Amino acid sequence: MRICIIAPEQFPVPGDGSVEICIWNIARRLARRHKVTIVSRRSPGLSDTDEIEQVRFIRLPSGTPARYRSSVLGYLEAAEPFELIQIDNRPLLLAAVKRRHPSTPVLLFLHSLTFVPPESRIARSLALADAVAANSRSLQQRLARRFPGIPGKLRVVPLGADLSRFVPVPAHEKARLRALYGLAPGFTVLFVGRVIPRKGVPVLIRAMHRLNRHMPARLVIAGDGKPAYLRQLKVLARRLGVRVSFLGNIPHEDIHSLYQAADCFICPSQRHESFGLVNVEAMATGLPVIASRNGGIREIIDSGHNGYLVERYRDPAPFAKRMLMIGRNPLLAARIGMQGRSDALQMFEWQHTVELLENLYLKLVPQ
Repeated sequence: MRICIIAPEQFPVPGDGSVEICIWNIARRLARRHKVTIVSRRSPGLSDTDEIEQVRFIRLPSGTPARYRSSVLGYLEAAEPFELIQIDNRPLLLAAVKRRHPSTPVLLFLHSLTFVPPESRIARSLALADAVAANSRSLQQRLARRFPGIPGKLRVVPLGADLSRFVPVPAHEKARLRALYGLAPGFTVLFVGRVIPRKGVPVLIRAMHRLNRHMPARLVIAGDGKPAYLRQLKVLARRLGVRVSFLGNIPHEDIHSLYQAADCFICPSQRHESFGLVNVEAMATGLPVIASRNGGIREIIDSGHNGYLVERYRDPAPFAKRMLMIGRNPLLAARIGMQGRSDALQMFEWQHTVELLENLYLKLVPQ
């Protein structure tokens, strides 16, 4: 099958954004049985055409959304016809493509509600899709409520992790990795993600302050944020006496080693998370995960079984309580981590995601 996947942003390989990580891991596996092309915005320093692991890359002039849309439409007009087009996270782009190629099945893969406001033009765009894939039941349900005309088109396609890379490591390797990242020995709590207000880092810093009343611990934050916001967080940490290492963005090709250096993973999101891929990566690495009970995270973590969900996630106290449980009880931490790894192996392998998508493609493409 000739498949075109249209990415929303620039696409270096491997990508670091969660959408790009998803697209790449799906495309490289699809390419074992299909001819796959990824179309993305032009990236400085990268060629306009490329081929990696049998996936063809086309990087187009962009700038504004309108310019990128025009470039995509021009490319599709000139290229050999595709049997299926998948567009990730951009419903308005889908509308433009479907109007130009009405006979080609077009699938919209949504990773969040960020670009899906409850507007009539979005509803019209979704109505043109042949199918809409959502990465969680939570996202599917929100879309169905927001757009009553599309429930029949919605399918759930959960994401995955590279389970050969995100693996537990023995204590001596954990110690080596900590030294590599300049981290002192001791209980290490990890946060991975964009450092923006909705991700809840201030709640986590305050939870660490509470934890430190009972045991010493260090917080490691991997992710980029605006300089002014990062300064606010550093001031808060200093005022509360919390030891925090701000590592900035760690390339996704290396991030598994940071999970392996940690003892516990925290996801204190303050708003709806459609999926929460970082939680799966942490579970696959054998880390106990403590996360906000919202959105698709609830479909990943079975609280008390393979991690812990925090109901009152705007309050630092329950996060501190769970971290203290994990920090003081190595046997509990090991049990939760092992169960998380086991569940990730069963439910969150990228090949499972690809098989669900392939089945959906086959229903859309005339045989």
